[in-house]
Amino acid sequence: MSYNILITSASGYLGGTLLAHLASVQDKFPAYGNLYARIRTEAQAESMKQYGAKPLTFDPRDGAEVRNNVVNLDIAVVYCLIDAGSFEAQTTGAKVFSSHSGASTDRPLLDSDPELYNIQKTQRSPHENAGGEPQIAVDANNTVIEEAEKYDGEGEGFGNKISIQTVGIVKAAKALQRVYKIDQGELSATSLIYLQLLREILAGEDVPHGKNGYYLASSGSIVWEKPYMAMAAALAKRNVVGDTTVVPALGNEDLQIVERMGAALGCPKEFVPVQLRGKYTFIAVHGKEIRWEPEFPPEHILEAADAEVELILKNL
Repeated sequence: MSYNILITSASGYLGGTLLAHLASVQDKFPAYGNLYARIRTEAQAESMKQYGAKPLTFDPRDGAEVRNNVVNLDIAVVYCLIDAGSFEAQTTGAKVFSSHSGASTDRPLLDSDPELYNIQKTQRSPHENAGGEPQIAVDANNTVIEEAEKYDGEGEGFGNKISIQTVGIVKAAKALQRVYKIDQGELSATSLIYLQLLREILAGEDVPHGKNGYYLASSGSIVWEKPYMAMAAALAKRNVVGDTTVVPALGNEDLQIVERMGAALGCPKEFVPVQLRGKYTFIAVHGKEIRWEPEFPPEHILEAADAEVELILKNL
């Protein structure tokens, strides 16, 4: 079967990079039908030609428009990459199973656990907007939830060049002229599992999906303190902050600091911890089952911190 594919947020960091990578390996990839890319403006349509994608401009929040496009164009594979970092949207990525979503972090949680959907369904997040996406995805046909925690480096698409994940630390530090951390946690490196998952689907493989369709693109975890320190050093080097100190803002006496961080990030103070990580014990297993291998070791974020900060500051 030749599947038609839709990639949403094609002008975004991850969507644009996925398009670029797909175009670069197309001659070695299983055959597929039409490749569609949802874009925000007509001006972006021209950029789609270099990737061999047909542009669509429907409103992703209008159910009728979404249905008409997906059904009428016979789209079978959808990568929904819209608004992962918006505080109005649900919590996404490994944060779905983090302390921010009410998940237990006292034991390892495998992304291959057959009870994972039920575990998530019973979680009660302290943040009212966290949750909701899994039921929609599970109810849809041929839909797989992709859990990606961290994208570092410069995007390769035509639109957004920076990851939403590390921008928060830099924006808050720039506004407050100091690097603050507001909880303890861990961080995983992320690579292009999306492409391998698509390869397996197009090849007709029965990849884990539906209630078993959780994928964490992770090569392993590192202590979250270390990326904070690496980014603080990079920011101090550029005189964005006064020194390399990472200051905890964990108590009630620090609420004003958290409010200022929220103002810088454009979100309520209650959502600042979600923007700047949390603790999770989610472990990647499914990626190995579809023959995906991480591109970088977990320590890569420390090595890339200086270049990442430089890129973010250029784009703020």
